[in-house]
Amino acid sequence: MITVVTPNQIQLSSGTLVHLLGDWKDYQRLIQQRGDKPNPRIKYRKGEILLMSPLPKHGREANAIADFIKVLLDYLGQKYEAFTPMTMDLPEISGIEPDYSFYINNWQQAVGKDRIDWNSEPPPDLVLEIDVTSYTDVDDYLPYQVPEVWIYKKNQLMIYTLTGNSYNLTSQSRYFPNLNLDEIVAEYLQQAKQDSSSVAIKNLRRTFPSR
Repeated sequence: MITVVTPNQIQLSSGTLVHLLGDWKDYQRLIQQRGDKPNPRIKYRKGEILLMSPLPKHGREANAIADFIKVLLDYLGQKYEAFTPMTMDLPEISGIEPDYSFYINNWQQAVGKDRIDWNSEPPPDLVLEIDVTSYTDVDDYLPYQVPEVWIYKKNQLMIYTLTGNSYNLTSQSRYFPNLNLDEIVAEYLQQAKQDSSSVAIKNLRRTFPSR
């Protein structure tokens, strides 16, 4: 497939990443042009627009790790709201589309919401990004002050927690303390790859039963 990005058409083959120079109005035009279609993913950084068409690997890993998070939240008896896809935007500053977003501490403020005002309402407590094409930068979430960002890249889970106005790489999640998440995720995804996602999630639920 030939890559095409024009005012009337966006066409990207799977795995393609396109960098464009552009302003906020250009970004909005591309978002409107895409409409309700899931692809391409579109990100805005000041003066720059990135378009990415995910590979099947991207969606498979995003769904698997999101299910993993849900199992752990159920195990802790924690209420939550989960969203995918979701566009987070601050006019003239940022536009980003995390693979999954979880409201955990602030779940009550997300229940039933169709739209979120990113200038006045809480951000997700945890966002998940699968990085297959070097599309992700944890600092993209700084304008929103997302407390924790998970990035899965090159078969490794990286957990970033917000401290002040910067993200620090850590081995522990504030929402799942005392768990070796990198090791558990690696075993879980390996089993999903070998035996299917359904088998992996069933075994995970046996280890972490719902409360």
